Amino acid sequence: MSSRQKDTPGAGGGWKAELRALGGLAGPVVFVQLGLMLTSVVDTAMLGRVSETAQAAGALGHVYSMAMLWMGSGLLMALDPLVAQAYGARDERALARHLREGLAVALLLTVVLSLPLLGARWAFEVTKQPPEVAEAATAYVLRLVPGNGGFFLFLALRQTLTALGAMRPIVLAMLAGNLVNLVANWVLIFGALGAPALGVEGAAWATSFSRWVMAGMTWWAAQPLLRRYLAAPRAPRGAWRGSLRLWIRVGVPIMAHVSAEVWIFSVVGMLMGPLGSAALAGHSIALNLASLSFMVPLGIAAAAAVRVGRAIGAEDPEGARRAAAVSLCCGMGVMCLSAASFAFLPELLARCYTEAPSTIAVAASLLPVAAAFQIFDGLQVVGSGVLRGTGDTKIPALLALIGYWGLGLPAGYALAFSCGLGPAGLWWGLSIGLGSVGLLLLARIVRRMRGELRRVA
Repeated sequence: MSSRQKDTPGAGGGWKAELRALGGLAGPVVFVQLGLMLTSVVDTAMLGRVSETAQAAGALGHVYSMAMLWMGSGLLMALDPLVAQAYGARDERALARHLREGLAVALLLTVVLSLPLLGARWAFEVTKQPPEVAEAATAYVLRLVPGNGGFFLFLALRQTLTALGAMRPIVLAMLAGNLVNLVANWVLIFGALGAPALGVEGAAWATSFSRWVMAGMTWWAAQPLLRRYLAAPRAPRGAWRGSLRLWIRVGVPIMAHVSAEVWIFSVVGMLMGPLGSAALAGHSIALNLASLSFMVPLGIAAAAAVRVGRAIGAEDPEGARRAAAVSLCCGMGVMCLSAASFAFLPELLARCYTEAPSTIAVAASLLPVAAAFQIFDGLQVVGSGVLRGTGDTKIPALLALIGYWGLGLPAGYALAFSCGLGPAGLWWGLSIGLGSVGLLLLARIVRRMRGELRRVA
């Protein structure tokens, strides 16, 4: 091992050292992911105290808006391998360039992806959502739009700082954002402290404001580090063409991969609407709990991308392979715990969100299905993080499209409507999709790790 490898963060060490390093990075990342998810958990739980319709509307609006915003988050995930590999190679000029590009991409995404949100009413009408739910959900989505800039700015900073291992600013921002969201929800949903009771609209305004708080806090807390890189010399004129090709090569496939996964959950949510408000509200609770557990392997996946990327940048392929193996084991291991809770405590978990018997019944019937796909969900998300760290994004995106849309969605539709399984049939389709993608990505990782591992050029 070269001297550069020995003193490069992310390179070298044994299996125990890798586990400690992964845990040290993944812990704060998981905390941040859970914090992001907590805002929707709080919204769903508080709106459940208003009415079943309000809870269903908030869930529908959240599913539609996040389907759009997560497309953008996928593009910004290109910062994982780009920044991590530049950091491992001690290439500060490239690192500074990627940071500037990430901020520019965040601004572009804010404009482009806000436009589809303005057409939420049309989307809900086309998918035949219950009129009273569609009306409130449209109002919810429109009031989320002002927070989109804060959302994407926070993501660009988060991806960059995570790759650098600078987690303190992100953790502080997450604490501040969730506190603001909780208080603002209480004030605006229920009309506390003399404010008008806005219900669903109040939850959306609280979320928008909290996103700007997270972005502002991250920017402020990370100023010493950000100034260092933003003050670095700019790339030569014309270098933007190479950067654009790199973002298209790495970022666009990640965006397609993330979109394939997020959109299948969104489509399933839309298909729940015609089955009634109770089905939609119960689905939202089960999805909220499944998403909450998903944040843990999602954080491990982000840490895996960084660990693998740093090792490749430091020309340490064995370190990259070791990081991949440890990450996959950790991701599947933690999902065993959530699978057990979903299988044995479904009704108790559902009651944390609502007191409506019909909604509880639907959620409790879906959680055991969620238990069946937890391990595969951990496998596919951590696997995608490992491959992202290597810069391998095109084939994983194709595998995701095949698994989710070629297998999972058709199977779920058939089980729900042709076989009469209703909401549970749609969720069994999700299980088939997640299971197939997980196994396909595992095969891709084995093939990729046996080959030569090089830095993305």
